Amino acid sequence: MYLPEARTSVEAAVAQGLTSAEEAAVHGMAGAAVAGALPAPEMALRSARDAYVQAGADPDDTRVLLYADTWHQGPDGWFPQYHLQHHLVRGDVIAAEVRQGCNALFTAMELAVPHLRDAPEDATALLVAADNFGTPNIDRWRSGAFVLGDGACAVLLGRRPGPARVLAAGSMVVPELEEHHRAGEPDFPPAATTGTALDFRARARAHAARGEVDPEVNIAWFTLQKKMMLLVGRTLAEAGVGLGEVSRAAFGNLGPDAVEHRWMDVLGLPMEKSTWGHGRTIGHIGAADPFIGLRHLMDTGGARPGDHVLLGGLGSGMTLSCAVVRIADATHGS
Repeated sequence: MYLPEARTSVEAAVAQGLTSAEEAAVHGMAGAAVAGALPAPEMALRSARDAYVQAGADPDDTRVLLYADTWHQGPDGWFPQYHLQHHLVRGDVIAAEVRQGCNALFTAMELAVPHLRDAPEDATALLVAADNFGTPNIDRWRSGAFVLGDGACAVLLGRRPGPARVLAAGSMVVPELEEHHRAGEPDFPPAATTGTALDFRARARAHAARGEVDPEVNIAWFTLQKKMMLLVGRTLAEAGVGLGEVSRAAFGNLGPDAVEHRWMDVLGLPMEKSTWGHGRTIGHIGAADPFIGLRHLMDTGGARPGDHVLLGGLGSGMTLSCAVVRIADATHGS
């Protein structure tokens, strides 16, 4: 992963008038990682280089490169995955941008499977996620009921045993809720082309108002919670892991009432078993959150050899995704 060293605390943001104490109390976050003018694709490149070094892998063995992002990456008409292909992976491997919101890395994991299934043992798939929210037309402190942070992560998937084994991954969708992330705004022209600032809070209020007159909206939210439970159960079953065998969980760095409590309540795990304590200090870093959380657990001893960790998230759409991984032993043999 690549996390900028610079952090801005919520207290400092309140003192500077960037947010208010009342707004900060809604999400309970402590601060955000801030990258300044460092482009997101450069952070992605740094995290990817780190992943290859740690794995002892050769970029020439890469079979597919999938780049996930939630915010603008560079000049319009330019695609960030080729920055990594130019400077690291090279060759003629398939490289694609995955626009799946905060759950894009889970989608990328599933898309990578066919490229590895019959490949040699050294073959790998490079999945990256990166965002820098320090731009006009988005307010990292007030765009949603969370704080937006900058950073990147890289996941190197392969058939050769590594420090963590993916046992199962999957997603579900509740398309009836796709309006939640566009409510109250015109569909055309796209807001990004008109200079309109992104405001998820305003869209949420507009969608909630829709729910006051349309019972189908509330039914869809109930369906989301139901599918969350179904997805967790299905993924654990595919992994051959019981709910009681889940040691830790890593989700999106949103507010505890917004996402983490929902997941943790389903799992029956206390909040201290999540990565919220770390996530609240760096902010919501788009699609990277659960995997940065996993790396944090592995680096700090929060997840030990043999432990099962559940990764999960909610994304615009609305999509639900999760994966079960097992931490390997010291020799990466399990």
